[in-house]
Amino acid sequence: MLNLSVLLEDSARTYPDRDAVVLGATRLTYAQVDAAANQVANLLVERGVGPGDRVALSCPNLPYFPVVYYGILKAGAVVVPLNVLLKSREIAYHLKDAGATAYFCFEGSAELPMGAAGFAAFQEVESARHFFLVTADPAAPGPVEGAETLGAALAGQSPVFDTVVTEATDTAVVLYTSGTTGQAKGAELSHANTMMNVMACNRMFESRPATDSHVLCLPLFHTFGATVQMHAGFSMAATLHLVPRFDPHQVVRLMDTEEITFFAGVPTMWWALLSALTDDVDVDRIAANLRIGVSGGAALPVEIIHQVKDRLRVQILEGYGLSETSPVVTFSDPHREPRPGSIGVPIWGVRVKLIHDDWSEVTGSGEIGEIAVKGHNVMKGYCNRPEATAEVIRDGWFRTGDLARRDEDGFYYIVDRAKDMIIRGGFNVYPREIEEVLMTHPAIGLAAVVGVPHESHGEEVKAFVVLKPGAEATPAELVAWGREQMAGHKYPRVVEIVTALPMTATGKILKRELG
Repeated sequence: MLNLSVLLEDSARTYPDRDAVVLGATRLTYAQVDAAANQVANLLVERGVGPGDRVALSCPNLPYFPVVYYGILKAGAVVVPLNVLLKSREIAYHLKDAGATAYFCFEGSAELPMGAAGFAAFQEVESARHFFLVTADPAAPGPVEGAETLGAALAGQSPVFDTVVTEATDTAVVLYTSGTTGQAKGAELSHANTMMNVMACNRMFESRPATDSHVLCLPLFHTFGATVQMHAGFSMAATLHLVPRFDPHQVVRLMDTEEITFFAGVPTMWWALLSALTDDVDVDRIAANLRIGVSGGAALPVEIIHQVKDRLRVQILEGYGLSETSPVVTFSDPHREPRPGSIGVPIWGVRVKLIHDDWSEVTGSGEIGEIAVKGHNVMKGYCNRPEATAEVIRDGWFRTGDLARRDEDGFYYIVDRAKDMIIRGGFNVYPREIEEVLMTHPAIGLAAVVGVPHESHGEEVKAFVVLKPGAEATPAELVAWGREQMAGHKYPRVVEIVTALPMTATGKILKRELG
């Protein structure tokens, strides 16, 4: 028997008065978060939502997110976190696909009217019976006509609840993939999947009970932020400083004033953070407190690793994972000499190998293959998609679609997504490799490389670059520099200088919008 809500409950019992979540002037203790989650659980049970029912949640990084999330788990139901940027049509698809019976949706803002879009989608879905509008002011009437507010629904609900018993293999959460190709699929993760990943994270980070303070910029609807920071943090009674919308200057101010010990982000966040370390903040004080730096979601340019080590005196621990793997698969080993550019070694209880297209294993050191994973972290399967599940899981092994190589000591290095590989004149070109070289140019702050159609070569290599503040360079100069640095079939023949790169809500570069 196992229910993920024990992560909150145990810390609330042991450290009831410790701050659990902080957002501006709002500071909620572990006892308060647990009591509010109990009210949510009582509400769901009262409305007929029970074990195994799917309950969707659309909410940015606000205190409501963990309260509702753990409340759903306590009721024995399954959490379906949704990207806050989804439009009404997309929300309806996810609710239908998951078979959601209830939906908690934040009201949003004039720029992002989540509540209105969510309520419209809810009304299209036959399985969805209960809609709760989460409002910034629980006592105020909701801005969406006809929608019940969470504040009104929770009125009179008891802060005490006897958590529903669930099995370790029961589904705890359905995480929808980004849907970069085709329709998004829901990865079903069990209570044990996530719990074991949390235990592995705390083991790697050498987490200290009731000691760490996190800045939580990663969106909680994404598995990286949910597992590595919310679940792992709550399990150790850490204090989570929530950031609803990533602003590097705001994050630096938090790190300067709140004695932050833990920062996790995707590469673009680390890049922005470095740019925000201006003269008006005490960089030495930030560096003295910062104990753990984590990067994931995409490969981190080696140049950023070196800059963070130089300025913040912390070695970034790089990890790799997917929604389908709960998420962590590999991670830097803090007890071994770090290898910049490597995603590390398999975490405790997880096996990794490289395979060919036909599932046969790649055996040569340094040879490129697709990453396959086996262990406690591999999902149960895709929601209602047995055929899609069978395509990626065989004999317990999950094939990721990511290309990598392994060195003689067992460290893995991401080369690229299999679908991102460029074939130029019959030669394989890996964008990740080209981006690493471009990032060493003194004028380049960020780079993304894609393949574009070419009459004779099939594809040509094109680079989109963002220059560092105050830096100057022309496309022709960068092409000439690349010719000197890279083999003839690799260097970008086309360079476009842009002010920003398109990104997902989780900070990943959207290469499909580049071309």
